[in-house]
Amino acid sequence: MKLNLNGKLLDAASAEISTNNRGLHFGDSVFETMRYSGGKLFFWEDHYFRLMAAMRILRMEIPMNFTMEHLEEEINTTITASEAEKKTCRIRLTIWRKWGGKYGPKHREVEFMIQLEELDTPFYTISEENYEIELFKDHYINSGLLSTLKTNNKLVSVLGSIYAEENDYQNCLILNENKMVVEALNGNIFLVNGYKIKTPPLSDGCLKGVLRKQIIDILGKLPDYILEEETVSPFELQKADEIFITNVIGGIQPVTKYRKKTYDNKVAKELLAKLNVKARLE
Repeated sequence: MKLNLNGKLLDAASAEISTNNRGLHFGDSVFETMRYSGGKLFFWEDHYFRLMAAMRILRMEIPMNFTMEHLEEEINTTITASEAEKKTCRIRLTIWRKWGGKYGPKHREVEFMIQLEELDTPFYTISEENYEIELFKDHYINSGLLSTLKTNNKLVSVLGSIYAEENDYQNCLILNENKMVVEALNGNIFLVNGYKIKTPPLSDGCLKGVLRKQIIDILGKLPDYILEEETVSPFELQKADEIFITNVIGGIQPVTKYRKKTYDNKVAKELLAKLNVKARLE
């Protein structure tokens, strides 16, 4: 696979970047993780606008050539150079501020890197394996705008992943400072109760997920369901009929167990079928 560093193609296995990197030193970096399959970059427009919004919020200087067309061309060039046009890939586009200063940067200009990783399945699929979750209560995230951004500051998710592995859970749910459920370690969360489907609002600190947006769009066109973007209490988890987690790489992951409660995956399967159609047509 090739790596694209500021428009220069390098061998991913031997590529080097400077240790004077603000993303490495200060977490001064944003990124987008995307899925490429069937010669198409899924939901590219949503990824692009989320990235531009994050760069503006973090006061990064957006280069004039960072148009949607130019960045897509850079991604496609990297795919072609990696001979991955017919493969399914995870693509990560990382942007960081140039070196200089300490916490207060001397520069606002940015650099970028595009990385590829091959995936196994061209379509989103539902896993029928056991998927047990638990609350991660060692650390909390703050509700507010910064928590909704996809930045390099992921310590709570990292520590939560270690906790899950040590205790034989497949995932954990993160809480905010008000001890309300915000999201999973690697995606947004939805609770199904009959015809009502609930997901935490962005104001509670959940990631502004691209697949979260797609699921909300799909549900808005289904008359059988009502979507609520409202605060989720931990006490609601055991009352739900279904719980599922969404991210742009895995799609929809149904939860099978939380403590003594087990869950169905009927609605998750229905939404997954519509998601695969949407991904191909957009």
